[in-house]
Amino acid sequence: MKKLFLSLLLLTIGVQTSNAQGCSDAGICSIGNSFVAEKSTKNLIELGAVYGVGDGDVTSVTGYATYSREFSKSFAMSVKVTYFSASGNNVSNSQLGDAYLIGNYKFAEKDQKQWSALVGFKIPFTSADAKSDGFPLPMDYQASLGTYDLIVGTNYHMAKWDFNAGLQLPIGNNNKNSYFANPLVSTDFVSTNLFERKPDALFRTTYTYVTTTKWSFKPNVLFIYHLGEDTFQNSLGSRENIKGSDGLTINGNLITAYQLNANNSLELSLATPFLVRKERPDGLTRAFTAGLTYKMSF
Repeated sequence: MKKLFLSLLLLTIGVQTSNAQGCSDAGICSIGNSFVAEKSTKNLIELGAVYGVGDGDVTSVTGYATYSREFSKSFAMSVKVTYFSASGNNVSNSQLGDAYLIGNYKFAEKDQKQWSALVGFKIPFTSADAKSDGFPLPMDYQASLGTYDLIVGTNYHMAKWDFNAGLQLPIGNNNKNSYFANPLVSTDFVSTNLFERKPDALFRTTYTYVTTTKWSFKPNVLFIYHLGEDTFQNSLGSRENIKGSDGLTINGNLITAYQLNANNSLELSLATPFLVRKERPDGLTRAFTAGLTYKMSF
């Protein structure tokens, strides 16, 4: 098992230095279990930040704060708020991103096997219409997709394994982005005027390896299928498909957790893509991400 873990770690670090692109998270990838791990507590606060390198030399930092409350052994809820900052090419933008409200129901455990299900919503704080000196910015610089999304998912826990499946479905669109690509200026970004995004389907498998009472490691592989080509409104006022924006993305991720004490812990997450879509107009593309999270239960 140690050899397996070391191989995954080296693979993750090695791929990060490549030209691969595609870590894409519209929200569903980072929505997890709302239940508090410590049985003696019912509340959990998470504070974190994720650094990423994307297309067109754009770097980003996404900060977030999450509060989770366990109401019973079977039901818990969480609220999450994000803040996004992007910079590159002498352009920058920083704004509140999205708010998430998630409910999680856990079914009775049997023989170390357990099902849970979640339902939630994503609410945007912006319309993805940020500009620089009056010029519209591509989606890579925007703090939100500008969509209201329904998120549903399920998790199957078996011993040290977890299997997740989910769907993120846009149910309302407030995207007012007005960016048109200009090949004389940049070929890194496609047109996203009045951008409309298709749903995402997710499948993830995770293995938890506990070395001591302090350290644990969670290598996981994430499959995201974009269910259709995204669209934008062209200069003639017609809807136009963005060719190659549908299809599969595969990401590798390694989470390392350290338990500071009974109620406090730190998590380091490293992720990189193994397979990508041809076009990623939503601006969520990352060559790699590195995240740090502090968790406090009470």
